[in-house]
Amino acid sequence: MAARAHAVVDRAEAEKVLRMLPLKYPEAKPLSMKMPGPDEVRLFRVTPLGSSVLDYTMGFGHSDQVVC
Repeated sequence: MAARAHAVVDRAEAEKVLRMLPLKYPEAKPLSMKMPGPDEVRLFRVTPLGSSVLDYTMGFGHSDQVVC
């Protein structure tokens, strides 16, 4: 995948993302440590530009490009 990455600099947005992250895996056990805060990690927003999809039904290594 080709993408542009930009650091999340808005503290409120970073806090929201960090609160939402454990919700993505509800079946997981609670962490034995506290979740890091926005001052302890760097978050990035990734905007896809395109990707290549391998399709071996068309031959070994065949890929099709998908542009977003």
